[in-house]
Amino acid sequence: MEILKLFVIALMPNLKVLLLTVLGSFLAMNRFNILSESAINNMNTMVYFVFSPALACSSLASTITLRSLIALWFMPFCIVLTVVVGTALGWLLVKITRVPYHLRGLVLGCCAVGNLGNLPLMVVPAICEEKSNPFGDKNLCYKNGMAYASLSLALASILVWSFAYNIIRMYSTTKNISNEKVASESDAKTLPKCSAQTMAIETDETSHNNNSEDHHEIETYVVPDAKKKMVNICNILEKEKVIKYLKMLCKWSNLKQLFPPTLIGALVGLIIGVVPQFRHLIVGVSAPLFVLQDSIIMIGNACLPAMTMLVGANLLEGLKGERVKFSVLFGIIVVRNIALPVLGVATVKGAVHFGIIHHDPLYEFVLLLQFALPPAVAISTSIQLFGIGKGECSIIMLATYSFAAVSLTLWCTLFIWLVL
Repeated sequence: MEILKLFVIALMPNLKVLLLTVLGSFLAMNRFNILSESAINNMNTMVYFVFSPALACSSLASTITLRSLIALWFMPFCIVLTVVVGTALGWLLVKITRVPYHLRGLVLGCCAVGNLGNLPLMVVPAICEEKSNPFGDKNLCYKNGMAYASLSLALASILVWSFAYNIIRMYSTTKNISNEKVASESDAKTLPKCSAQTMAIETDETSHNNNSEDHHEIETYVVPDAKKKMVNICNILEKEKVIKYLKMLCKWSNLKQLFPPTLIGALVGLIIGVVPQFRHLIVGVSAPLFVLQDSIIMIGNACLPAMTMLVGANLLEGLKGERVKFSVLFGIIVVRNIALPVLGVATVKGAVHFGIIHHDPLYEFVLLLQFALPPAVAISTSIQLFGIGKGECSIIMLATYSFAAVSLTLWCTLFIWLVL
């Protein structure tokens, strides 16, 4: 009976995610067309530039302090461990299943980064609000749970938009770079032709100079004009080639790609939460600039339902004919729902056993939960922004979240039983 109660407690948050996903699919149907293709693209842009940075900033600023950041040092370690191991297993999966080149970033991102933002913010507070929650006082559980989940969200935002996003960008822009290389090679091939034609003109000029004086007068005007045209064409091609190389260099050194909006929002929120002067000025009902924090919280609250509905809307596109190898789907499910949770149990319980972290059931549960989450929904947003592999991403999300509806509930039940 105790296990059955734990199972029901763990099931409720997952049902919320499923309901929002189904709502997104419902709104994207052709019959209603509320989430049309243009609406989905605009919504993805809003999530990337507005909602996600606001959520990361408000969550960190209101819940994280310097003392709590030091006390929760093991959480960043566990999250980085999931990314490193997930990436390694994902790369092994790519090699074994021979994933197409343009989809490698998608597969690596799905294996590397889990839904560390949405699900903990839904699962942990929902469990604390249950009448028979296993973590003690409801209010204390909710406060501490939100702090843990907010830190998880901030770290996830940094990893998704700096690591997974750039992996997807790298593989999605390879085709464009190769096209530029082909164009550059064609320009390089054209330059010798220009030189050869110029030499031919000079030769013709020399031969014509040996002819009669009448021909010499004609060549004096015609040949220099033709020569000038060919020289100008060659100079233009050389300038275009230099410009293309400069553009390629700018693409790889663009600081905007290294500091996405969510990362900037997380850093701002971390500074506000850690620095006491900023915290007293902005955070709290009695703070002079509380209206600023309240506005950011209102904007950030739209992030979770928007991203979850976008996953549901993108599922329909994946059901229109796109196909993904069963071995790829099976591999991602094994990595995210079996291999990483087993690693999490060994890591967290080992840390408690050797005294690396103090015994706190709720903290341990959040750490274990981070190992058992399906792929981050922000990966779907990244795919939408680049426009490559949208159908395949929808299929992967459909398969992983359908399986996670069962596996995550079972893992949560086991995790609660282990930490109590």
